[in-house]
Amino acid sequence: MTDHDPLVSIGMSVRNNERTLGLALRSILNQTYRHWELLLLDDGSTDDSPRIAQGFADSDSRIRLFSDRRALGLSEQLNRAIAASRGTYFARMDGDDIAYPRRLERQMEYLEQHPDVDLVGAGATVFHGNGTLLGKRVGPEHHGDICAHPYLHICMMHPNFLGHIRFFRTYGYRSSAHRCEDQDLLLRGNRCARYANVQEILLGYREEQLKLGRILQARYYMAQSYFYVFLQRRQPFFALGAVVTQAFRGMVDAIAISSGLNYRLLRHRALPVSESERNQWQHVWSELTGS
Repeated sequence: MTDHDPLVSIGMSVRNNERTLGLALRSILNQTYRHWELLLLDDGSTDDSPRIAQGFADSDSRIRLFSDRRALGLSEQLNRAIAASRGTYFARMDGDDIAYPRRLERQMEYLEQHPDVDLVGAGATVFHGNGTLLGKRVGPEHHGDICAHPYLHICMMHPNFLGHIRFFRTYGYRSSAHRCEDQDLLLRGNRCARYANVQEILLGYREEQLKLGRILQARYYMAQSYFYVFLQRRQPFFALGAVVTQAFRGMVDAIAISSGLNYRLLRHRALPVSESERNQWQHVWSELTGS
């Protein structure tokens, strides 16, 4: 990679991530693709996150910290990052996840090889806080398969997004789509923009525990968001289907979590990993933690 490579702006909103932020930021610093800037937005943290963020910003000029003590929520913070971005491309990252070293490199290669694609994702391993691997989440490569059942789910993971800045500036995030910002964005863009997934794991997604309240809240807002988008498109059957689907999935979530079966019922949340994928994760984790 050279200084002539396109600039990638990475948007990371942080709220009370003092335990995980250091690992997340080190994983960005370890990227093989070097021509990036990180827009680090503190969303009213009450812990040590702002101090940790400031330390990284002081040590690397590519990190730009936005901290005014206001808690605006994820959507508004990401819209601030999009507006302030200098890059040709915009990527997402969360303050509790881990980017594999070649994440930006592989996604940028994909976009260069597929100029018709506006937004690209990738696969992810799912892990607990101590690095214990739970499984993986993967999505299909091509747009038609990703969006085959839009009233159910669009198969891309939010912390893995990387796309043209024009896509994000065209559609933006809606604060009304609480806890389903990503799916709302994807649905509103799926008829005009083109999506893809790199067919390899490029992110470690932290999932400490399944919290039923948060999951059901996300289901509610997702049903609401999908309902109004499909009504605006004059697709009433899809609108109704989205509501019914989210209600049914909410019941399955409730049974799985309340019974303690968790991932045994919700298998899509943590699919089995191969031995090579497990070894790759262990290498990434060891490099960042020194363990």
